Amino acid sequence: MITKRLEFSDRFRSGETLYGTFLKVPATMPAEIMGSLGYDFVVVDEEHSPFNRETTDRIILACKAVGLAAIVRVQSSAAAHILSVLDCGADGVLVPHVSDAPTAQAIVAAGRYRVGKRGFAPTTRAGDFGRVGQSEHMETEDRRVTIIAMIEDPDAIENIDEILAVDGLDGVFIGRGDLAAAYAGLSDAPALVRKATETVHAAAAKAGRTVAILPGSPEDAAIQFRAGSSAFIIASDQSFLRSAAMQAHAQMSDAVKQVTTE
Repeated sequence: MITKRLEFSDRFRSGETLYGTFLKVPATMPAEIMGSLGYDFVVVDEEHSPFNRETTDRIILACKAVGLAAIVRVQSSAAAHILSVLDCGADGVLVPHVSDAPTAQAIVAAGRYRVGKRGFAPTTRAGDFGRVGQSEHMETEDRRVTIIAMIEDPDAIENIDEILAVDGLDGVFIGRGDLAAAYAGLSDAPALVRKATETVHAAAAKAGRTVAILPGSPEDAAIQFRAGSSAFIIASDQSFLRSAAMQAHAQMSDAVKQVTTE
């Protein structure tokens, strides 16, 4: 039996330590596996993986079956992309390249009713297919939905205080990979990424917003936790598969080689 827990949005906003992973394989079973292992959430990666609306819809349903929060990294900040996954019942969105306050305001508007202009459609999974009334649906969705901005551009670092001040934004994800790419070629690129990460952590603490990050190692996770991150996206289903497959192949081939040399 699945024990009902607090909504993911409540847990995220309160700064609870949460663990998730990216889903890049367009199938439902990776989500089911992650739920069975005790992960708190997954991020369905529409931006960099071959998902369509129907695939995302099925994965969100699989997440609900195992009590796993489904966040979707949408393709862009376009309102249509955000509305689509929220109507499917996604617990929130991770929106790429939010580099200024107007963009942050736009994604909040796309995902919120009371402080925004989200399109009203209660006959979706999010509205329990029309079971609830207008007022209840709008109130429930505004409480349930988590909106996270990806901070992955130098401009976003410069505008971080204004971004975090946007009402209705729940938190940010520090995209250190994209920041590293943006600073590539500069002699002090690693230092710039570290400084940018520190800047976001400091601004988020001041604004009372949650920070998510993708740690590069257990040691890095501890460092970022001390700095202020509380939501950790650990690798992806693809990388888990690749790592386990490499390890199994190496172990089995080594064992067979030992027999052939006896």
